[in-house]
Amino acid sequence: MPELSKNAPPPPPESSHPPPRLPNWPLENSPPPPSSKLSGLLNELLYIGISLAGTRPNMAERICRALRDGALEGEHAPALTIKDSIQSPFGSMVFDHVLSQLSSFIVAQKSQSQGIVLVAFSRGPLCYEELFESKGNDVASSNKWIRVLDCCTDPLGWRSKLMESGRIANFTLGTSTTASLYKNVKDLDKLLLAITELGKELVGDGKGRFVVAIDSVSEMLRHTSISSVAGLLSNLRSHDQVSCLFWLLHSDIHETKAIAALEYLSSTQASAVPITRPVNGQRGNSEKLPFLEQNLRGGKIHVRFKRRNGRVRLMSEEFCIEQSGIKFTPISSEAEMIAQSLVPKVQFNLQLSEKERNDRAKVVLPFEHQGKGKTIQIYDGRKSLNEDKPEMQYNSVEKVQTVKDSGRGEIIYFRDSDDEMPDSDEDPDDDLDI
Repeated sequence: MPELSKNAPPPPPESSHPPPRLPNWPLENSPPPPSSKLSGLLNELLYIGISLAGTRPNMAERICRALRDGALEGEHAPALTIKDSIQSPFGSMVFDHVLSQLSSFIVAQKSQSQGIVLVAFSRGPLCYEELFESKGNDVASSNKWIRVLDCCTDPLGWRSKLMESGRIANFTLGTSTTASLYKNVKDLDKLLLAITELGKELVGDGKGRFVVAIDSVSEMLRHTSISSVAGLLSNLRSHDQVSCLFWLLHSDIHETKAIAALEYLSSTQASAVPITRPVNGQRGNSEKLPFLEQNLRGGKIHVRFKRRNGRVRLMSEEFCIEQSGIKFTPISSEAEMIAQSLVPKVQFNLQLSEKERNDRAKVVLPFEHQGKGKTIQIYDGRKSLNEDKPEMQYNSVEKVQTVKDSGRGEIIYFRDSDDEMPDSDEDPDDDLDI
């Protein structure tokens, strides 16, 4: 044992009591916390940790995760409306991004749904097979998790009739993806039946769920009315085996009431808009060219989430078009400064100087009552108030005090103006022959 110095303090005496033991969970005679609350707390802590670490999911990932989680028991399936226009025609790329993300979740068994029913109106099955190959999905095993209802190749059945008459040769879809040809897009009742039958081929008749994706509602509206399309989407949302559904809409070719009806049916709306818009003064093609070039490289996407409690949340992000596809990024302050610099400068100043503020404060407005050394009285609409009874204001306090002392109530009524007719007990309808 080393020697202690003379000035060093003596060591503390050894205690005969053992150190306190921290209780292990679960505590004695106490129930464990509910698993739902504990898992919710862990999820909140994990989300906070991810946010602090800088890996917070972007807006596109939130949309895909909301669709991945699917519908709760007894509720309608979540629905997403993707809108674009000729000024920002990138809705199909947003649709492909959501479709590929959900496919990855389903293949990895991280989704509520077990398969996808893709209703193809604008592109054939071969285009989607190439899309899945570019995203790294195994197309050979795609028959286990996807069915394509081809409404693009022969939407009205004309080609089949020409083949039956021998005028054209037979054709094949030419894809390894399981696809079914639909020949009458005007009959939405049969279309609903075809979608549900393809979904049951994937998940069976039990409690399994599937995703419904429609690549162009605008094509549907070419052949049928908005009420029929809205009825189809509403029936899909309320179907027991539909986990979620999403569709694409070209908003600039439809009426406002049609767009409003489809937005009402959706729980989430994603709108692709251009980054910058040319002002009214720039009408020439040479002046619009810089804006068109910038908008062809990317744009903004505005998302409107409708929560289960009725609240609405609005979010915005930027996206850029790359060779590999679409990429989403948060809106940067530099982009906001560039957008502000593109706004044309006006010929007048909107700010006021100190002298202009003082001059404005000295202006006497007609509705202001200037005392000019006298007592300020508010005009109540009666011209004879100050002429006949100037002492009424000074005696009002004494009058109220007298009423309180006497224990009786009193109604004091001031007419708005002399044009107002006095109240009376006469029936105003006496002159009518009823």
